[in-house]
Amino acid sequence: MHSGLQPPPTEPERLATTTPASEVTVSVIDQAIDGAMRWLSAEQRPEGFWVGMLESNCCMEAQWILGMHFLGVKDDPKLKGVIRAILREQRPDGSWEVYHQAPMGDINTTVECYAALRCSGFSTDDEPVRKAREWILTHGGLKRIRNFTRIWLALIGEWPWTFTPVVPPEMIRLPTWAPFNIYWFASWARATIVPLAVVSARRPVRPLPPKSRLDELFPEGRDQFDYSIPTRLSGFWPSFFRLNEKVLHAYMNSPWKPGREESISLCLEWIIRHQDSDGAWGGIQPPWIYSLMALKTEGYRLDHPVVQKGLDAWNQHWSYERGGAIYLQASESPVWDTLLTLQALLDCGATADSYPQMLPALDWILEKQIHDKGDWAMTVKGVECGGWAFERANTFYPDLDDTAVALVVLVRIRAVVPEDYHSRIDAAIKRAEAWMRAMQSANGGWGAFDKDNNRWVLTRIPFCDFGEVLDPPSADLTGHKLEALGSMGYTLNDPAVKRAVEYVLCEQEAEGSWFGRWGVNHLYGTALVLPGLRSVGFDMTDPRIRKAGEWLVSKQSADGGWGESCGSYMDDSLRAAGPNTPSQTAWALIGLLAIGDPALDRAIERGVAWLLKHQRQGTWDEPYYVGCGFPGYGVGERIDLNKDAARLAQGRELARGFMINYNLYRHYFPLQALGRARQYFIR
Repeated sequence: MHSGLQPPPTEPERLATTTPASEVTVSVIDQAIDGAMRWLSAEQRPEGFWVGMLESNCCMEAQWILGMHFLGVKDDPKLKGVIRAILREQRPDGSWEVYHQAPMGDINTTVECYAALRCSGFSTDDEPVRKAREWILTHGGLKRIRNFTRIWLALIGEWPWTFTPVVPPEMIRLPTWAPFNIYWFASWARATIVPLAVVSARRPVRPLPPKSRLDELFPEGRDQFDYSIPTRLSGFWPSFFRLNEKVLHAYMNSPWKPGREESISLCLEWIIRHQDSDGAWGGIQPPWIYSLMALKTEGYRLDHPVVQKGLDAWNQHWSYERGGAIYLQASESPVWDTLLTLQALLDCGATADSYPQMLPALDWILEKQIHDKGDWAMTVKGVECGGWAFERANTFYPDLDDTAVALVVLVRIRAVVPEDYHSRIDAAIKRAEAWMRAMQSANGGWGAFDKDNNRWVLTRIPFCDFGEVLDPPSADLTGHKLEALGSMGYTLNDPAVKRAVEYVLCEQEAEGSWFGRWGVNHLYGTALVLPGLRSVGFDMTDPRIRKAGEWLVSKQSADGGWGESCGSYMDDSLRAAGPNTPSQTAWALIGLLAIGDPALDRAIERGVAWLLKHQRQGTWDEPYYVGCGFPGYGVGERIDLNKDAARLAQGRELARGFMINYNLYRHYFPLQALGRARQYFIR
């Protein structure tokens, strides 16, 4: 295609001389788009939404089995299918992994799967158990497991409660201005900590049957095992919290605990009040299963309406069957998937007349806007909620990223739907914009669920040796907010836009990319920031933008695609390095197309050709995980791996991380890229 030194050709000249007919032509792109839109029509749910499976790792299935054992649920018809899922996902070496083709298995997932199989009646001699045990013992054994896994073992009588971190229920009584109150924690951590505090205070045990005990994981004997929590950090705060742990354990053993019962009662009230309409809690698995166990610990029967509803949720949209195996989702993404699908359709020029399936999806989205105040309102005052959650029934935790995409979609879809939708759309936009603006953090960026949720001292608490406990702003999320504000006509003159632009520019890496907090990884972050900057009128010829484009081109594979391994969260050499995927190829194209520099045309053409070549029956295949729940840093934001990685108990296997395969990413992101590429080629 033409170089940046030549004047752009006319439209016919561009198509005739710069796009090889055998690979990329507008007509071929049209055919691919048509096939992808037909595929979407078949996948749309009767209610109007789209949703793909959310795959994570087998901790979900293992913890369900252990949780049902603790709750006393017998003969659940899902059990055999869940066991099949665990067995199917076991690696040849006997371990279980956090993401597809991770460099090695994860000790925590493997121990939990091992315990679940033994709990389900597997003997020590059964091959899956034997292989898993050999892997566990040769990879550090139980000494290396995280605190969450220790708590699971304590619940089934395989670990002393005295060697687990204390989570005091008295935290529920701290006001929002007080240090270490529950609203200092990220929404997902908070929703888990409250029920866990009840379990931690009571220290309940429902032991495994004698024949299922895990004695074999203590080869030197239980009495000789060192149960102590490893000390990985030094300095004032780690020392303070270790001393605090000793005080809390002493308090746990004291007969005098003033206010303890009232605190537990307040936790129970909080738990019941926070149950979602579909029976889950917080739209994610950890608070859901811990809430059920907290209620059971406090005497709630299985037939109590709250407990019964929570148990039945797993029989609804939270589980899915694949080849006779039953997988249990850590979360679900119907709002997110529907919004991004609508955005892809709009990118492809769809209207209500040409693609009437958009209207039921729009109706469903408008109905899902949240007007109730959730946890965010504990720290942000003076604004009504106008956001959308990630899931269909979660109203306490509207998601700022979903809200930003909703704004982009609603502004654009207004022009292609009947006029009788306009007043509803306008009202939704007005309310969403006010809420989103109110949630902007002090540094100019946005987090996912809360404002200024960045108190790093929480990450030094011994309990917090997993995932993330904070929800600070990130560049990828802020890119979406810029795109939303720009779609409404706001430019660099707007104060919120100006602060957000300053924030993302400060977050740019030296190489030109941006970190992806919620998607893997630098390809995702870069793909969200660049359209956001363009949307608000930033100069896309700026040297910093040019550098981002050069970085994307430098990472393109010889066959035209892009890929990035989840391991890039712990190894900078893996930035934009890994097996090519449809999602990540689409992200790179979206970034390049946002820049709009003719010098990038050849890379765009090759990327589009890669997507066209790999489309099958209207869609794309993608076994690799490209979504990120937690990179495992604790602080919830990018870190200097050269300086800070040593304090993390993980490598490229991401033992502290949580990776996700969103099964519709492989479809609507390539569709977005093809739609934008078609517009680019014919403009």
